[in-house]
Amino acid sequence: MTSAESSDPLNISLSTREIEIIELVAEGLTNQEIADRLTISKRTVDNHVSNVFTKTGSKNRVALLNWAMDNGRICRDGFNCCALPEAENHGP
Repeated sequence: MTSAESSDPLNISLSTREIEIIELVAEGLTNQEIADRLTISKRTVDNHVSNVFTKTGSKNRVALLNWAMDNGRICRDGFNCCALPEAENHGP
């Protein structure tokens, strides 16, 4: 993945599970608490979080949540709840 791809949220491919992980991180859950909630191992959660950090260019949970809010992937208390623009609006 090039740096241009990682900076463009429309080019970042997050799985449904990765988005779910981001939402649970936003709730303030630890990796162990996320694992318990999803009935998966903590190691699996660790891998998902690491993959999301890599895909988004985030170095920590705060940076990840800032990225997610800035790019319409999560919202908090009705703030920034708009959906990302559809891909067809960005074409030539």
